[in-house]
Amino acid sequence: MNKDFLVTEIVTLLKSILNKGERTIPLHEPLFAGKEWDYVKNCLDTGWVSSVGQYVDEFEDRITQYTGASHAVCTVNGTAALHICLKLAGVGPNDEVILPAFTFVATANAVSYCGAVPHFIDNDCETLGPDPEKLEDYLRETAEVKDGICYSRKSGYPIRAAVIMHTFGHPADIDPLIDICMKYRIVMIEDAAESLGSFYKGRHTGTFGKVSALSFNGNKIVTTGGGGAILTNDRELARMAKHITTTAKQAHPWAFLHDQVAYNYRMPNINAALGCAQMESLDEFLRLKRSLADRYREAFRPVKGITFFQEAEYARSNYWLNTLILAEEHTELRDVVLAEAIKEGISTRPPWTMMNHLEMYKGCPQMDLSSAESLVRRLINIPSSAKEALSN
Repeated sequence: MNKDFLVTEIVTLLKSILNKGERTIPLHEPLFAGKEWDYVKNCLDTGWVSSVGQYVDEFEDRITQYTGASHAVCTVNGTAALHICLKLAGVGPNDEVILPAFTFVATANAVSYCGAVPHFIDNDCETLGPDPEKLEDYLRETAEVKDGICYSRKSGYPIRAAVIMHTFGHPADIDPLIDICMKYRIVMIEDAAESLGSFYKGRHTGTFGKVSALSFNGNKIVTTGGGGAILTNDRELARMAKHITTTAKQAHPWAFLHDQVAYNYRMPNINAALGCAQMESLDEFLRLKRSLADRYREAFRPVKGITFFQEAEYARSNYWLNTLILAEEHTELRDVVLAEAIKEGISTRPPWTMMNHLEMYKGCPQMDLSSAESLVRRLINIPSSAKEALSN
C-alpha cells in the first residue's frame, strides 16, 4: 500500500467518523449532563466543601456498589491512591516493585515515593497489560522465594509487589497473573486508574488485587476534577487507608493527636459531589463510549496496515481511550499521522514514553521489553469522549 495513501485514509476516516466539520475535536473531555450543578451548589450553600461532608461517604458507597469491592476510600487523586496501596502492601525502601514498562509515569512515581525501586516488565500486545507468560519465564530465571519472601537473584532485594495496569481501560489477563503472584509470594496491586466500568470475566477490575487504585481525573470516564480511590475487600486495610490518608489523626473532641507519619490525601466534599452526579450517568457514558468504539472498529476493519484495538474475548472494556495500532512495516508513519490529524483539528497523541527511557528510571531493573517497545512505536490514541459520541 502507498504510505501517503494510508495516512490520508486514516485521517479521512477520523474526520468522517467524528463528523469533523469546522470544530476542533479534543482527545477527551468530560460530559456534565446530570445533577453536577445541583450537588456542587449544595456544597457551596451549606459550606461543606472540604474533606468532611455527606458526599464523600456517598461517593464511596456508590463506588463499592458499582464495582463490587467491599470498601472504597477516596483520595485527592489516583497517584495518591496508588501510593497508599503500595504502603498498605508493605512496600518500603529498597524493595522492588514489578510494573509494566509501558504505563503512565504515576505508576512508577508512586513506587519511588515509597523509596522502592521500579522493576520493569514487558507488555502483552493482545491486552496492552503485563505479559503473564513472559513474566513467568522471567521470574523463574531471576527470582527465588526464601522464608515466604520473593527475592531478586540479581540485586538481592525483595520483590515485594506487582502493579497490574489495565491500560487505556482494557483489562489485563488477571488469572495467570494472580497465579504468578501467589507462586512467588508477591502482593498484587491493580492500577485500575483508567478502567472504571471495565470487567474481567464478569468481575469488575480493581477487585482482584489486595488493594487497587482508581482515578477520577478530568479526562477519566467519571471525573471529580481531581480525585482517586483505594479499593479493597479487606476491612482492616480499608480502615488503615482512611486513617493514613487523613494525617493519622486520632479521634478526640479537640486535641490534634497523630499516631504515625501520614498523608493529607482525603478527597474534598465538593469533588465528591461532582463524582456522585457523574456516577449516576456512568452507564450512559459507557454506552456512548462503546458506540464510538464500534464505529471506529467497523470503519477501520477493511483498512490494511492499521487496526483498531479491541477488548479481549474474556473482557468488557470501558474503551476509555481508543487506540489505533500500525502494522510493523508502517512504524515510521506514526508521527506523520499524528501531525496530519492535529493539522486537521483532530487531537491525537502518541503513547506515554516508556518508563525505562525516562532519565530518573534509566538503570532500574528490567526484563526484555521488546513487545512494549514495538507497541510504543506504532500506537496512536484517538478522540474518545462520551461527549463526542453524543454529538454524532
